[in-house]
Amino acid sequence: MSQGTAGGSSRGRHAGPAERAGILAVHAHPDDETLATGALLATWAAAGLPVTVVTATRGERGEVIGRRWAHLAGDGAALAAHRERELAAALRALGVSDHVFLDRVRLPSDEATLGGGLPGDGAPGPRYEDSGMVWAGAGRATRGAALPPGALVSVPLDEVAARLVAVLRDRRPAVVVTYDPRGGYGHPDHVRVHELTMRALATVRDDGPEPAVLWRRVGRSALAAACRALAGDAAAAALGAVRATLTVPDPWAAPPAMAVPDEDLTLAVPVAPVRAHVLDALRAHGTQVQAVRAVDDEAALVGCYALSNGVLAPLLPTEGYVQVAGPPVVRPPVVRPPAPRPVA
Repeated sequence: MSQGTAGGSSRGRHAGPAERAGILAVHAHPDDETLATGALLATWAAAGLPVTVVTATRGERGEVIGRRWAHLAGDGAALAAHRERELAAALRALGVSDHVFLDRVRLPSDEATLGGGLPGDGAPGPRYEDSGMVWAGAGRATRGAALPPGALVSVPLDEVAARLVAVLRDRRPAVVVTYDPRGGYGHPDHVRVHELTMRALATVRDDGPEPAVLWRRVGRSALAAACRALAGDAAAAALGAVRATLTVPDPWAAPPAMAVPDEDLTLAVPVAPVRAHVLDALRAHGTQVQAVRAVDDEAALVGCYALSNGVLAPLLPTEGYVQVAGPPVVRPPVVRPPAPRPVA
């Protein structure tokens, strides 16, 4: 696997001090890298530190927003190809040049069925697909009754973890980030990615310096304040007429499973310095994300967007994480927001 590609080989490459400051994020579908960890990735990239994103599937079963992309709905192969392009554009916006699709990582065991090539060379192999989901309650997803062929959750855990092990040994990141055990909101692929990431980390535990391990979380009170702010004047001004087509979330509703007491967060990444990058990355995922706006003059949020359900979601001032293993995270240099451009 080579820097900046989803395949290729760099066997024999050893991680130096600069690389050991790098971060590796493991995600389930295109758009998760931005929705969950966009500010973290953009901050590390802006500081000139190595950033790798691993994506397990291509989101074949994602819902599609709007008339422009309606022809992709229900066509898994076409939607997957389109979402690959969206992902590439989002990664460019975040400043990330090193991306790996998990199913492109070759293992020695593949050679018996695939023939030729070498482990890690990115040649076509098994295809891991979006497992799909059904809603089991407000903001809570679960596995559907029928799984599509190649569903990520149907692949043996040892196999998918072994592919991530190969990436970890090649990149040697200082920080690894993924979802919490519930996968944020319960999507079966998110849960599986959590499981395979933790299995892979256990496998490489004795290989060398242990990476810091972060799970994405959000502070409960900060989230509630941001949801209240979505009903306010600043968000209304940012959204304009489109606000009438969207639903404002209930700030008093039960918090999502990934919400924790604010004081439990061990890393809070400021969003404002990289807000423009994160918003551009969200806009790149046009089949999945809509109504992406910057929100100014509001302390509780710095932006907003909506998914296919049409419910507004806040972009909080900080992106929160809980560290569960490894040495304390060394924060990258502070990223300064761009200076305002003079009005001509």
